Amino acid sequence: MAARALASVTVTFGMVSIPVKLYAATQAQAGVSFNLLHAGCGSRLKQQYLCAREGVVVERTDMVKGYEFAKDQYVTFTAEELKELEEKGTQTIEISEFVPADSIDPIYYDKAYFLGPDKGGAKPYALLAESMRQTGQTAVGRYAARGKQYIIQLRAIPGGLVMQQLLYAPEVRTIADVGIETAPVRDTELALAKQLIGQISSAGFDPAQYEDDVRKRIEAAVQKKVDGEQIAISPSVPETGAQVIDLMEALRASLEKTSGKRAPAKAGAASPAPAELTPAQRKPPRKVAAEPADTRRKVAKR
Repeated sequence: MAARALASVTVTFGMVSIPVKLYAATQAQAGVSFNLLHAGCGSRLKQQYLCAREGVVVERTDMVKGYEFAKDQYVTFTAEELKELEEKGTQTIEISEFVPADSIDPIYYDKAYFLGPDKGGAKPYALLAESMRQTGQTAVGRYAARGKQYIIQLRAIPGGLVMQQLLYAPEVRTIADVGIETAPVRDTELALAKQLIGQISSAGFDPAQYEDDVRKRIEAAVQKKVDGEQIAISPSVPETGAQVIDLMEALRASLEKTSGKRAPAKAGAASPAPAELTPAQRKPPRKVAAEPADTRRKVAKR
């Protein structure tokens, strides 16, 4: 089935204009949605908005939008005022600059769209795509739609161009906020870790190898319910404390487990030789006793 265009836009850089069409690159089917029902009669529930002060139901015709600038203090905006603040759509993707393809961290990636040439745009479309492929550059620019302004990246892929919607800098946090503790890594540990990586490496990412098992389980359970069958409930398993074992022993055990089902290695990549350890480095596993459940609950409440 042919893809359906979402919009017709024009890509511009310098004095060059390329008419293109915008297509959705992904389709949302991550989860199975459920409706809220009345447990007594099985009818669907309707959402209502209650006034926090008066406790009465407020109809949509009596609602206004407000911005909380201080605790419980708001400034309100009419629909006309909010419309005035929206970005005016120009149906144009204006390229501001070209940057190296690997200079944009994927953490900035948001939604993706395919671009296809519109009538009369096949030649400049192909020229832009091929020039970016050969130079290793991607385009960065702006695009306005639905009242908002987006920062976008155009990147060449086999067969065409992708418009990658990007997040703005304030929308991306820094990993420094995590507060990661530094820890030394020994050469012997590093050698075993590299060997393990080599054993389970593949030539490339194949998304078809991964399926949404949760979605499949839910769909199967829904069909059982439709057929009048009951769902078996597994007995709850009590929580146990985490067991910390010696890192070297964990690496060795992982290598032994994966040695019989090694994935194809990347072309030209050689697996590191097994690390030789001295008797003093071969330590038996150390286990840490589980914390009592009461202690874990107290820590969680803090």
